[in-house]
Amino acid sequence: MNPKMITENLEAIRKNSPLVHNITNYVVMNNTANALLAIGASPVMAHAQEEVKDMVGIASALVLNMGTLSKEWVESMIIAGLRANERKIPIVFDPVGAGATAYRNEIATRIINNCNPEIIRGNASEIMALVNQEMKTKGVDSVVSTKSALDSAKYLAQLHECIVVISGEVDYITDGNRVERVAFGNSMMEKVTGMGCTATALLGAFVATNDNLFEAAVNGMTVMGITGELASAKANGPGSMQMHFLDCLYKLSEVEIEQAFCTVE
Repeated sequence: MNPKMITENLEAIRKNSPLVHNITNYVVMNNTANALLAIGASPVMAHAQEEVKDMVGIASALVLNMGTLSKEWVESMIIAGLRANERKIPIVFDPVGAGATAYRNEIATRIINNCNPEIIRGNASEIMALVNQEMKTKGVDSVVSTKSALDSAKYLAQLHECIVVISGEVDYITDGNRVERVAFGNSMMEKVTGMGCTATALLGAFVATNDNLFEAAVNGMTVMGITGELASAKANGPGSMQMHFLDCLYKLSEVEIEQAFCTVE
């Protein structure tokens, strides 16, 4: 990880304000839209089958999140994903709750096989469930550590020629060969709904402005973690954590990024 490259990627987002098209879930729409705005991107939440193809036509990245599934939204994701492939714009996929039900496993597999996402981001249980569909998750929460899911992530990345991100107490990013470990963050982040989905959305902004997908994924997860640390230092609990997270993301500076690395070292 290089603090300078992370800052450059962040500044590219703020300068270019990429349009990130999200087909995401009801629970996190507001959270993720505000996070994208705070980092400097331009979010759009559009899921109607009649318009997703056109919306992808003007977007710089597509984020697919299967948190609240419906047949209509799944079809919209497939249509949007195929259009993104045509335009060669990056797709970030969040297999929320994979492993919880057979239907979620089926849809996650269908989206991956049809849309060929450049990045798949999930918690440890979700990533393992994509490889072993007998693996169970606790709703949308992970029941295993990120490190224990690393072999599954490597296999998934090699199988689909993509970047896989496992988020948790420690984040791991792999392309099937390389592995980067990101240890920033704070446990209070787990008490705010949609933080994982927020990470997925932010990855959309990073890949929209960085052709090096592995680097973009590492940068995005690092910014997510550092922002979480800064916000938790100011928060009194989950409610204020969410507010401070947006403020800290909006104000995140090169100095704060460098200081975070110095603290880790």
